[in-house]
Amino acid sequence: MSCILCIDDEQPGLSLRKALLESAGYRVLAASSGREGIRLFESEPVDAVILDYWMAGMNGLAVAREMKRLRPKVPIIILSAFLMFPDETTGLADQCLRKAEIEPEDLLNALGSTFRQQTEADNLVCVQSGCTRQE
Repeated sequence: MSCILCIDDEQPGLSLRKALLESAGYRVLAASSGREGIRLFESEPVDAVILDYWMAGMNGLAVAREMKRLRPKVPIIILSAFLMFPDETTGLADQCLRKAEIEPEDLLNALGSTFRQQTEADNLVCVQSGCTRQE
């Protein structure tokens, strides 16, 4: 069972995403601040992160930057209410989703897509003569 870390300083959204992901069969860790999220990320085996962009204290970009420094292969999905995501999200987020435009199944689809992309990348094994796919 994959473990998803959800980070949001707004409890209603955090609770809703936790319930959605658990109903889809994921193990979910929830953090109500960026610092708490980083602490859980350091101490728990996390397969993916769903992170709010705008949080008090430590914003989502700072959290994503630290997580990518610690474990660069763990995919991060950033959620935001903003119309456009800042350029700084490039390289930090595997996907960016606008909160107002997504339905619950959209989040699950984005997570599934992120896991598929990660699996495809993991199956690509480079050897001295080039890269080959492992089956």
